[in-house]
Amino acid sequence: MARLSVNINKIATLRNARGGEVPDLLKMAMDIERFGAQGITVHPRPDERHIRYQDVRELGPLLKTEFNIEGYPSRSFIDLVLEVKPGQVTLVPDSPDVLTSNAGWNTLENKEMLSEVLSVFKSAGIRTSLFIDADEKMIEGAAAIGADRIELYTESYANHYPINREEAVKPFVDAAKRALDCGLGINAGHDLNLENLMYFNQQVKGLLEVSIGHALISDALYLGLENAVQLYLRELRTN
Repeated sequence: MARLSVNINKIATLRNARGGEVPDLLKMAMDIERFGAQGITVHPRPDERHIRYQDVRELGPLLKTEFNIEGYPSRSFIDLVLEVKPGQVTLVPDSPDVLTSNAGWNTLENKEMLSEVLSVFKSAGIRTSLFIDADEKMIEGAAAIGADRIELYTESYANHYPINREEAVKPFVDAAKRALDCGLGINAGHDLNLENLMYFNQQVKGLLEVSIGHALISDALYLGLENAVQLYLRELRTN
């Protein structure tokens, strides 16, 4: 079964809107684990508009499941990851001012830089993943520079799912096949939700992990956090 890693950025956004420590990010992360999620994802940005670097430091020793830290490999980000030593680091090509991740890496143009950064993390015993579009050349490039996994950027799937789900998922089916051929593990994330997750999981072979934040936290406002986590896990168990 593909594992569910819950991105808790939106919880931090709500906390930061009023200042203080309500909601309690650390407690909610541990509750999410207790409710059955197999991982916690954070994406600290330079302006700390949601997850703060100190949050990452405090979460590290508390979490019992996989800790996945996402971000652009700036010097400060690299230093943070090496300090915390999570189970997985996912590199994304976001510029500092972008609202949310909106493209995958060009692994050919960024080959030298990414290769050096991946080597640093792998030497520290941290699994590496690259945020990638469903593009076979970029996937081959990720394998060539030594990534352990890719995270497929699934916004296009989510956008086209209501129109034609077979066409929407086909590029990801093909991308996953190429990734497996290249020896890469497969993660996925961005706009996956209770409507489209089950079909994606059924069709994309070799899927190891999904990272879901915005949709799950939004659903929790209606359903409650424990129920939302359980419903997402149910979608991943159904094949």
